[in-house]
Amino acid sequence: MRVFLRAIQFLDRFDAGQEAYPFNIAAFRGVETIPISHPVTFFVGENGSGKSTLIEAVAANCGFHAGGGGKSHMFQMQNSESELKEHMRLSWRPKATDGFFLRAETFYHLSTYVDDLAREDRGILDAYGGRSLLCQSHGEAFFALFQHRFGRKGIYLLDEPEAALSPGRQLAFLRLIRQMVGESQTQFLIATHSPILLAYPGALIYDLDVSPLQPVEYENTEHYVLTREFLNNRERFFRSLFDE
Repeated sequence: MRVFLRAIQFLDRFDAGQEAYPFNIAAFRGVETIPISHPVTFFVGENGSGKSTLIEAVAANCGFHAGGGGKSHMFQMQNSESELKEHMRLSWRPKATDGFFLRAETFYHLSTYVDDLAREDRGILDAYGGRSLLCQSHGEAFFALFQHRFGRKGIYLLDEPEAALSPGRQLAFLRLIRQMVGESQTQFLIATHSPILLAYPGALIYDLDVSPLQPVEYENTEHYVLTREFLNNRERFFRSLFDE
């Protein structure tokens, strides 16, 4: 199984006490290199931990648009490009020349852009299943993208792909990942909150809730532990949450 991106290297030091973004991201303090040794790598952490910032910066260094898409996608949207990109370098062997960046919160902008292109060339929609992404539910559009646009040899950077997917579709997406990694020489870096996606067999998981970030086993992630405890003892959680 191919791993194209071997490491994310920081060019500057992230030390305690720094207040300016992105140097105030605690997960990156004291980190010089984040090794990437698996074809599927997850970044987990609470909101604001830096996982989306990291994925966006990697995407920018790969040449993807800040709003998402492939390398040829260029559309107008409010600038949200991660400043972290200026402080990192990617180590490749060999460099991936194709792939896709999915950013859940700007997926509508990407879908609109694809529709605009399709007005000039209807065949463009073939790469997305033959239907407008805007004419499908959010979850259907996400899954159509995964099924039809993903799978080419390359690197795929996903920021919270579970945002529109039901639990059943998340399981189906795991199967797609397995097929693409095994058949098409694809590599995935994924920022997620989903305990279902995190369960992908043999994945490398980085926890950004600790400083510096550390690899973590699936069963030790807060996402797994909290979900398991809630499902096994809902009433205890409800007493704590609702009782005065």
